[in-house]
Amino acid sequence: MSSPILLAVEDLTVSFDGFKAVDGLSLYLERNEVRVVIGPNGAGKTTLLDLICGKTRATDGSIKFKDLELTKMAEHQIVHKGVGRKFQTPSIYENLTVAQNLELSYPSGRTVFGSLFFRRTPKINQRVREIAEQIYLADDLDKSAGLLSHGQKQWLEIGMLLIQDPELLMLDEPVAGMSVVERERTAGLLKEISQNRSVLVIEHDMDFVKDIAHKVTVLHQGKLLAEGKMDDIQKNERVIEVYLGH
Repeated sequence: MSSPILLAVEDLTVSFDGFKAVDGLSLYLERNEVRVVIGPNGAGKTTLLDLICGKTRATDGSIKFKDLELTKMAEHQIVHKGVGRKFQTPSIYENLTVAQNLELSYPSGRTVFGSLFFRRTPKINQRVREIAEQIYLADDLDKSAGLLSHGQKQWLEIGMLLIQDPELLMLDEPVAGMSVVERERTAGLLKEISQNRSVLVIEHDMDFVKDIAHKVTVLHQGKLLAEGKMDDIQKNERVIEVYLGH
C-alpha cells in the first residue's frame, strides 16, 4: 500500500544574502488533500512553491515527492515526475483558441519533437473535451483565449496543467481578481480535482480558503506559525495577531 504522504518538506531553508525567506520549514501533504498556505506578505509562501517546483534551490533541507528527492532535480524533471505549477498571472497563448492551448499542453505536444509531429487523434480530442468540460469552457473551445474573462483564463491555465495529469497541483492565488460567481465555481473545480490528486494553494481570500481547505498552514517570516483546520486557525491568537487581525 502506498504511503498516504505525497509530499514531505523537512527542515527546508533558503537564504538570500543572509535573509532566510524560508526558515526550517516542515510540511506534509497527503494524497487527495487540499492544503492552503496563508500568511502576510513576505511570509515565504510563493518561495515555498518556487522551491518545490525547482525554480529556486534550497540552501538546506529536503523535499520528497513520492519519496523522490526534488531538491537536486531540474524544473522540467520535476514536472515529468507529476508536479504542476500555476503562477499568479495566467500564462496562456492568447492568440490561440482554448482547444489549441489544451492541445499544446498535452504531454506528447510539449517536447520539441512532439510539437513538430503533433497531430490530433481521437484520444487527444476526447481528452481536450473532458478537460474543457471540467473547467467550464466546453462551449468555448473555438474561442480565442485572449477573449476569455480573467476568471476563464485562470480556469484555462488550470486545464493546461490538468491535461498533463499531475499528482500534485500547486496554485498561487487562483481566485485573485475573480468575481464572486467565478470564485464559487473555482472552489467547486478544486474540490473535484482533489478527488484524485493533491492540491497546494496559496490564497488570501479567507472565505475561499474556508470553502476548499482540508487543512491550513500559516507561515510567518519563513517559519511555520500554525497548522490545522480553518476553524481552529481562525481562533489562534498568534495567527490573529500577525495576520488575520490585519
